[in-house]
Amino acid sequence: MMKLIIFWALAMVPFFAGAQSVSASPENLKKLDWLTGTWKRLDMKAGRSGSERWVKVSPTEWQGWGVSMRGNDTSFVEKLRIIAKDNLIFYVADIKENKDIVYFQFVSLDEDHFVCENPAHDFPKRIEYHFKNNQLQAAVSGNGKTLPYLFERVNP
Repeated sequence: MMKLIIFWALAMVPFFAGAQSVSASPENLKKLDWLTGTWKRLDMKAGRSGSERWVKVSPTEWQGWGVSMRGNDTSFVEKLRIIAKDNLIFYVADIKENKDIVYFQFVSLDEDHFVCENPAHDFPKRIEYHFKNNQLQAAVSGNGKTLPYLFERVNP
């Protein structure tokens, strides 16, 4: 009886801790195809512009680039990837301001929405993308702060 109690207690730890993961099954990976294309940022201040571009390079990898401009000058660049690794899906961010590449594990995924998390990262700890009506709503959050982004697809 004690073994059964210990088994169930250990089995429930991930549930109560909120730990989730999304498997890198072909069906799940195909759900990300809506992300492919060029996305123009709609919510920039006057004199600024921004975009993201995503390309599916294999059935298990997308490459992305995020660029922010101030006039004709590039003010921010990030190299992004979504990859399947160890039967999980990761959003990978490589930006100059970070010493290391940062991995965010997918914790939720459906046909028009995904959420990735890395609780150990300083900011953001959570990245969320939602596709609706040819627009992409994204948000990065953590430590009580949320930064929303709104994009419109300009090239599939």
